Amino acid sequence: MKEELNLVSIWDKTFPKSDKVNHSKVIFNNRYGFTLVADMYVPKNIEGKLPGIAVGGPFGAVKEQCSGLYAQALAEKGYLTIAFDPSFTGESTGTPRYMASPDINTEDFQAAVDFLSTNELVNPEKIGIIGICGWGGMALNVAALDTRIKATVTSTMYDMSRVNANGYFDEGDNEEVRYQNKKALNNQRTIDYKNKNYERAGGCLPLPVSDDVPFFVKDYSEYYKGRAYHERSLNSNEGWNKIGCMSFINEPILTYSNEIRSAVLMIHGEKAHSCYFSKDAYANMIKDSKYKDNKELMIIPNAVHTDLYDNLNVIPFDKIDKFLRKI
Repeated sequence: MKEELNLVSIWDKTFPKSDKVNHSKVIFNNRYGFTLVADMYVPKNIEGKLPGIAVGGPFGAVKEQCSGLYAQALAEKGYLTIAFDPSFTGESTGTPRYMASPDINTEDFQAAVDFLSTNELVNPEKIGIIGICGWGGMALNVAALDTRIKATVTSTMYDMSRVNANGYFDEGDNEEVRYQNKKALNNQRTIDYKNKNYERAGGCLPLPVSDDVPFFVKDYSEYYKGRAYHERSLNSNEGWNKIGCMSFINEPILTYSNEIRSAVLMIHGEKAHSCYFSKDAYANMIKDSKYKDNKELMIIPNAVHTDLYDNLNVIPFDKIDKFLRKI
């Protein structure tokens, strides 16, 4: 059954609208038949075909949050950009809602590349992607698969397979912990099937957040529940379905990252709880690789995880622009 789109026509982003670019909504399909909705940002006064950039993430966010901020900022620098809602989330289709899939989400990024590759304003030989947070890991997975991509940027990256399988900081990296986690998730599947409804896991903690929780938990809430709250954002509201991300546990997404031939720039904050994801992914990407010369890891002093979501004094847009200009 075909799902109807209900697209919002007003500007409902969590950042100010730029007067330097034109904005519109676009739609495209992935190979599984889901319709993805994206915000497209095009510089005013175009001359010739433009490099095209697709932006995704963070995991559980919507395009009205920081992926749109990145897309608009880069359009101001001369790129045609799209920020898209992944399948099952935001304005994009996919039922049941609030599910994630390493396969389908990889395909979502490739579908965005399909759209850019065939857009009359875009030079198909100059296409890049940017993945933020959990979509940083997805971006590396796509870069290892899609040869049309000439450059990839990850920002404050998560490896969603690793964190689902091992927990934060790999504290659950043993067979017994994984077994108990899988047992609980599969019990939840039975409950959901019986009830004909998927229970939600809960989004970020409501504000104000107690000082006795880890800093990064409070950091997330201040972004998603505070300054960048959005009514369609999972993280701002009730979160993913409890079983929504379980397939990541045994489906590693970065297996062939050391075979990525195109350029990669990985950016992370020094003080981010998640910095180990980028450091380890970068090390694995260049290990025994013939293509390490065009790979770079940039660690930003004193920056925390969400600084790279929306802190314009921290996000290195000039560096990203310089990197993307090489494609």
